[in-house]
Amino acid sequence: MPEVLIWARIRGRGFRRQHALGPYILDFYRLRDRLCIEIDGQQHDAAHDARRDAYFADAGIRTLRVPATAVLRDPDAVADFILSL
Repeated sequence: MPEVLIWARIRGRGFRRQHALGPYILDFYRLRDRLCIEIDGQQHDAAHDARRDAYFADAGIRTLRVPATAVLRDPDAVADFILSL
């Protein structure tokens, strides 16, 4: 659900949703500045996330991790922040 809330606000702004990159599926990706947005729920594995982030960093892709709780609390503020990047 948090991903749906963000997608409703950033759709049409250069982002792709559920973008495949290597062995991973990104929540959101903006090609023009190589930006990955990941919405993290409670069940994320920190070691897996670190490997994933390192993979993207090696490919020149910035990763922004956003807690799902932040999205649920104020989706407009999170979307505004994402769009300001």
